[in-house]
Amino acid sequence: MNCKKFISAAGISIVIAMAIIGDTGCANIVPPQGGPRDSLPPVLVKADPGDSTRNFTGNKITFTFDEFVDLQNIQEQLMVSPLPKTNPTIEYKLKTVTVKLKDSLEENITYTINFGEAIRDFAEGNVMKNFTYTFATGQYIDSLQLSGSVVLAETGRPDSTLIVMLHTSADDSAVVKDKPRYITKLDSTGKFTFKNLPAKTFYIYALKDPGNIKRYQNGKQLFAFADKPVAVSGDNKPVTLYAYVAQKEKQAATPSGLQSIKPRAGLSEKRLKISNNLSNGQQDLLGHFELLFDLPLKSFDTARIKLYTDSTFNPAENYSFKKDSSGKKIKLDIAWKEKTLYHIVMDKDFAEDSTGKKLLKEDTLSFTTKRKADYGSLKLKIRNLDVTKNPVLQIFINGNLYKSAPMTGTEYSNPMLLPGEYELRILFDENKNGEWDPGDFFGKHKQPEIVKPIERKITVKPNWQNEFEIAL
Repeated sequence: MNCKKFISAAGISIVIAMAIIGDTGCANIVPPQGGPRDSLPPVLVKADPGDSTRNFTGNKITFTFDEFVDLQNIQEQLMVSPLPKTNPTIEYKLKTVTVKLKDSLEENITYTINFGEAIRDFAEGNVMKNFTYTFATGQYIDSLQLSGSVVLAETGRPDSTLIVMLHTSADDSAVVKDKPRYITKLDSTGKFTFKNLPAKTFYIYALKDPGNIKRYQNGKQLFAFADKPVAVSGDNKPVTLYAYVAQKEKQAATPSGLQSIKPRAGLSEKRLKISNNLSNGQQDLLGHFELLFDLPLKSFDTARIKLYTDSTFNPAENYSFKKDSSGKKIKLDIAWKEKTLYHIVMDKDFAEDSTGKKLLKEDTLSFTTKRKADYGSLKLKIRNLDVTKNPVLQIFINGNLYKSAPMTGTEYSNPMLLPGEYELRILFDENKNGEWDPGDFFGKHKQPEIVKPIERKITVKPNWQNEFEIAL
């Protein structure tokens, strides 16, 4: 290299640096830019033994990647098929991941190891999705597949948190007593695929398995079963499973706009606690007024609670107050008049709860009813509806069932609905009882009733004739 050129270039650099320092008074040290963020997951460089190895006899597999890796939630993410009695041990260091098999391998079996989303790069956390390794203890790799989907029978929607299981036993108790032969997860749309299967007959189930036990434990689990076994071959059609909860937990309804009758300060411990289901101080013309109590009532005297109307407190007619079976709710039954002022006058001895609490004095609750103009009318025409399957139109608002109506034709109309956005579903009501019924696997092998969601939501506007035509 020419020394003069080197000295000259160095001198120029020093002059430029001094000029910068002299101009600003100090030099700002700027760290070098790292370039664009790494967004790529790790890439497998080598597997030892190689993927799709035949006549496998070892107990250790080593994977080498192109960068440092990290493993997250490996015990939850790892899926080995056929399912071993003891999960393998997974170790990782720098760029390598090592699988140590604990079970004795069966002869002439194809095994797959799916890491799910456990493997990611150490620096940025980019996930290597569904990395799968396959090997066989025999001379060939099984290549048959079985696919399908799982749908929640009550809603018609997918739930990607379920697992799908393949059993080889025809005994119903196998799903309770035994671990499955093969398992797989659902994707976000509720679909599943088993790969590298042998030509055998399987019994298919789906299960909500939060404890990672892979067995049916009780009737409160989401569960699904196929109507008949499937003999896996090269031309199997997709299988659809309908998941249900056999023993549905009853949830107490929470009234919207819950309001309490507030006692004066210092009296809350002595006074009967009462709330109601009014919304913004207004009564729905289509609903019941309810008084709600924290504790069950020991006594309730209908002669000591009265209903009046208008500012002149005219006695109302044709109404009744009734206590429900829980003793914690009193319902007022009446045909409401629109835009009317009502007063409920409660004598201090009208009710007493199980701890002996009563009102400390007579109390009055006043409210007005909504106007008919606050509601909208609805007319629906549903194309492609098979009325021979006993369809029931289900109308939901905010995830809660608002109304349901059996459909004897393809049209539905309602003169008064609360304004809002509604979700629609069609229940195919086999037993014609007007509500969805779960399945019964262990008793009758009976599938649950099926619900088909209507993808299009509708918005009902107040004081408006809302008309929609929808195709199933």
